[in-house]
Amino acid sequence: MTITLTLGDPAGIGSELILRAYQTYSPRWPVRVVGSWSVLVDTYERLRMLGQVVADPAKLNLVDVPAPGPVLPGQPSTLTGALSVQYLQTALNLGCQAMVTAPIAKAYWQQAGYAYPGQTEFLAQATGASPTAMAFFARSPHTGCILRTLLATTHIPLAQVPSQITSALLTEKLGLLVQSLRRDFGLEYPRIALAGLNPHSGEQGHLGREEEDMLKPWMQAMQTQFPQVNLIGPVPPDTLWVAPAQAWWQENVASPWDACIALYHDQGLIPIKALAFDQAVNTTLGLPFIRTSPDHGTAFDIAGQGKANPASFISAWQWAEWLWERRSGT
Repeated sequence: MTITLTLGDPAGIGSELILRAYQTYSPRWPVRVVGSWSVLVDTYERLRMLGQVVADPAKLNLVDVPAPGPVLPGQPSTLTGALSVQYLQTALNLGCQAMVTAPIAKAYWQQAGYAYPGQTEFLAQATGASPTAMAFFARSPHTGCILRTLLATTHIPLAQVPSQITSALLTEKLGLLVQSLRRDFGLEYPRIALAGLNPHSGEQGHLGREEEDMLKPWMQAMQTQFPQVNLIGPVPPDTLWVAPAQAWWQENVASPWDACIALYHDQGLIPIKALAFDQAVNTTLGLPFIRTSPDHGTAFDIAGQGKANPASFISAWQWAEWLWERRSGT
């Protein structure tokens, strides 16, 4: 098995993350990098001039995707957007069992003519995978507890969220989450908390009807379809992550649920990133291979300056290895 690392947007911090990660992390499985040799060498030379010790690109198992023009750190363009897509496509063409993707910039994908909301959606369409889901896992360095959050919707405007939350959508996402909890974590009878959409989960319809009209009936229907699952909620969003946060920080404190379903992007990611910015990992459920990525963006503002923290990328690498070992039984 070989883990594939993709460079992300070459004007961002992806090349620095990879060189730093290679310098500090000892992988358990063979690794190859898909990116541009010229970008990695430029980053290496810049960091060396700053007195920093990072991995030599010449020692990487690199699949070179040549950059047809100059790439400057912190200066994204149509070219860098197109290259970041080509890295993904090259990785897919090689065949992947596990992939760790450095961050891309969606706006420059659009400029380059690739109308995808993000890497998750690109990989799903490219592999014909459906349904898929975006989930975030993080292991506490303080207590060892694991946060698991699935997003019911991802990269859509907030105004569209209520109309996108349907029984069919939630059933698909729940199925993927239950499969992962069983296969990856050995949780045969998982406890899953569903976030409400409205403040205080609607206050019995006084602050919004979505919980009463759709979420609660759907939860009742799921008791028959998933009898092994203890589905809890809808839990008021402002208190959903209090108990997991206590379990994250305090020994001998257990969360009352094994995973959470957030109904929209920021509802799930604000608490995850506030608690576990350096540990949280984005993983795509439903693909024919393992895919993880760090939970941050391209950081164009610090690219090429030797300031990128590889902790979340290393965590994504570790999670890819761990998930592969769990699924393959090795």
